[in-house]
Amino acid sequence: MPTEHTIILDSREEAVMLFGPRDQFLRMIRETLGVRLIARGDTLYIQGTEAQVDQATRIFQQLRSILRQQDKLTAEDVRVVLEVVKHGPHQEGTGEVLPEPGGRYLRPRTDGQGRYIRAMRDHDMVLCVGPAGTGKTYLAVGMAVSLLRQGHVKKIVLVRPAVEAGERLGFLPGDIVAKVNPYLRPLFDALHDMMEPDQVHRYMDNDIIEIIPLAFMRGRTLNNAAIILDEGQNATIPQMKMFLTRMGNNSKIIVTGDITQVDLPKQTRSGLTDAIHRLRDVPGLAVVYLDEHDIVRHPLVQAVVKAYEETEQKPRRGS
Repeated sequence: MPTEHTIILDSREEAVMLFGPRDQFLRMIRETLGVRLIARGDTLYIQGTEAQVDQATRIFQQLRSILRQQDKLTAEDVRVVLEVVKHGPHQEGTGEVLPEPGGRYLRPRTDGQGRYIRAMRDHDMVLCVGPAGTGKTYLAVGMAVSLLRQGHVKKIVLVRPAVEAGERLGFLPGDIVAKVNPYLRPLFDALHDMMEPDQVHRYMDNDIIEIIPLAFMRGRTLNNAAIILDEGQNATIPQMKMFLTRMGNNSKIIVTGDITQVDLPKQTRSGLTDAIHRLRDVPGLAVVYLDEHDIVRHPLVQAVVKAYEETEQKPRRGS
């Protein structure tokens, strides 16, 4: 039975960028889905079967999110979103990341996560930005473990800045491993979800898996490695440049972070924010944005993130 959905855009300018040059993006979506799209000013009418309308609505939601983040859309952005939404992140072969011991697969659970996984597969350097609970670190670690098991890389390096989240913990007891362990705990947790604990320890003892603070990366070149920088928003600009230039031959770098939760001193600019703007047009590098629709933790987390975003946006509107 035919159905219809109406999308009211924020402005005529958004409509022009969303629909593409001479409505190129609308034609791509129409031809791929077989759906009817009627654009009138800043209003878009979607007509078709229930499944077609649902897919088209999700596609425009994703494209509007990308447009808000990077102020432009490309034909490649539209192609990626079309493929992810049309085939579905849960379909066999479209988003499998990691064969787990029980034969199950770790798969993306949202369209945004599907775009993230495709970006990690298709690019050697990926910057992923999104709020807490969107699976940024978890999927990156899953991809790294998958690459290791398939023999595409010989080593996994998990890195995190040793920056305190608004608290001063003072001098921590123990050797260097004990001192940095609290900062690296989230990476250990993700890793133990992917592999048996004894295998993790064996790989760490054999230097196949390395978990280190960001400051220890200086002077190194890493070949045949999957290298993940977690909490990248807490790296300074010089630290981010240092980290990204550690990349050797046959290596993959993934940087994850939430630019709304920067714990650096106020006068220090985030290296992740700088890298997104400085490197966004570099060939071979992908920037992926996740939002509250990609949160896969408790449903309340999505509501909390949305409430904070709305509160933070209000003062800017009046300024």
